[in-house]
Amino acid sequence: MQSIEEIQNKIKEALKEINFSQKPVELYEPITYTLSLGGKRMRPALCLMACDMFGGDLDQALYPAIGLEIFHNFTLLHDDIMDDAPIRRGKETVYKKWDTNIAILSGDTMMALAYDYIMKAPENVRLKVFSVFNKIAIEVCEGQQYDMNFETQSNITIKDYIEMIRLKTAVLLAGSLKIGTMLAGADDEYGEALYRFGENIGIAFQLKDDLLDVFSNVEKFGKQTGGDIATNKKTYLYLKAFEKAEGETLARLNYLFDNDNSDKVAEVKKIYEDLNLREDTEKEMKKYFDRAMDFIEIIPVNENRKTELIKFAQRLNRRES
Repeated sequence: MQSIEEIQNKIKEALKEINFSQKPVELYEPITYTLSLGGKRMRPALCLMACDMFGGDLDQALYPAIGLEIFHNFTLLHDDIMDDAPIRRGKETVYKKWDTNIAILSGDTMMALAYDYIMKAPENVRLKVFSVFNKIAIEVCEGQQYDMNFETQSNITIKDYIEMIRLKTAVLLAGSLKIGTMLAGADDEYGEALYRFGENIGIAFQLKDDLLDVFSNVEKFGKQTGGDIATNKKTYLYLKAFEKAEGETLARLNYLFDNDNSDKVAEVKKIYEDLNLREDTEKEMKKYFDRAMDFIEIIPVNENRKTELIKFAQRLNRRES
């Protein structure tokens, strides 16, 4: 088994070898910029770790893994436009640094490049891998549409929200693991178990993201904090606050989210703290994390072959940025 660090270095080197110094410069420069911003490279790392877990050839899995990373970054370009987000990983977002049209077109190109890399999977599993990837890509778009729908809907439940983040965030992590098992030639049932592991880790990951947006700082988080509150985004904390708040607190929450107020973010944060929403969110995260561990435990491979994947999941769960 290769360590997390060895796998991440393999991904880093592979990304360095991609040459986007093509014309028109305005199309390719934002792609180079986006991929140079770093990040955790979770999706390709999960793909390679799953492949390694079942004794697969990581060199054969590398191109599809890179395809997953390019696809993920494509979604970020478009998400930042839709969310009007000025900062990504501590740097200007593409549409802010260039403009919206360039960000859309560069993102579209990244989607096509992602397909190109996915199709470099070994021929014996290429169609299966492509089918899983395509399903993921569609579900991610479904999740993003639900997220946008929620902006104008007032009757959203926590159950609705969990389903939205399952689609928008979790299925790509889960699918990356499943593709890794396919590339290793593992049995379908084990791929499905790892998919469920990744799905639950992905939900816990997004809940952590919601928490960090409120209680982290921009230097650690790498993007604007308090942004979810400022834009009335219906996160887990938002929905839980309206579920728990009563009387004057509920009235104040309604007022803050219905009106522009220079102290809005600070006031809402204080209400979230008073309602113990940090603890509620951490409890919800633990529920999904524990469920993920149940799925990985049933896979009948030597425990030391699961170690790196479990460590990676624990690292995501504990992160502060």
